[in-house]
Amino acid sequence: MARQAASGYDLSQRLKRPIGFFWSANTSHIYSELARLEEAGLITHQSIEQATRPTKKLFSLTESGRAALRDWVTTPIEPSPPHDELVLKAYAIWLADQTKAIQLFRQQEEYHVARLTEYQQILARIEHEHGTEISVTLPEFGNYATLHAGVYSEQASITWCRWMVEQFERHARQAPEQEA
Repeated sequence: MARQAASGYDLSQRLKRPIGFFWSANTSHIYSELARLEEAGLITHQSIEQATRPTKKLFSLTESGRAALRDWVTTPIEPSPPHDELVLKAYAIWLADQTKAIQLFRQQEEYHVARLTEYQQILARIEHEHGTEISVTLPEFGNYATLHAGVYSEQASITWCRWMVEQFERHARQAPEQEA
C-alpha cells in the first residue's frame, strides 16, 4: 500500500516474491491486519464494484499511516528466537549414521544452491532494469535489498553445509587409519 493502492488479495500476492522468501503471512492475518489498520486510521479503502465478483476493497495509506510506516521501518527490533531445524540436527549429528549425515547436508546444500540461483536471477532482472545503483528512495530498492540479504544468507548456508560434509568425509578418511 505504500507503493500503490492494493486489495487484500494483491497484498497476499506481493508477499510471495521477493519478500515472501523472508516474511510470510497467511490470508486471514492480512485481512485482520487491514481491518485493524483501518480502524486505527492508518489506511482507508475505496470500494470497487465488479460485475462477476464481490466488491473489491482497494486500501491506501493515509498521511498518518505513511508517517507511522516511516517511523516503524527504523524502529529497533527485538531479535527473534532462532528456529533452525537443520542446526538442531547438527547439534545431535554425532549420533547419526555418517553416510546419512553426509547425504542430509548434501541435499540441504542443493536446496540452498537452487534458492541462491533463483535470488541471483531475480537480482539480475532488477539490475538489468534499474542498474546496480538503485536509489534507496525508490520502492524497487526494497526488493533489491531483501534479495541481497537472501543471497548472503544462502551463500552462508551453502558454505556451512559443505563444511559439514567435509567434516564427515575427513572423519571417514581418518577412521581406517585410527583402526590400524
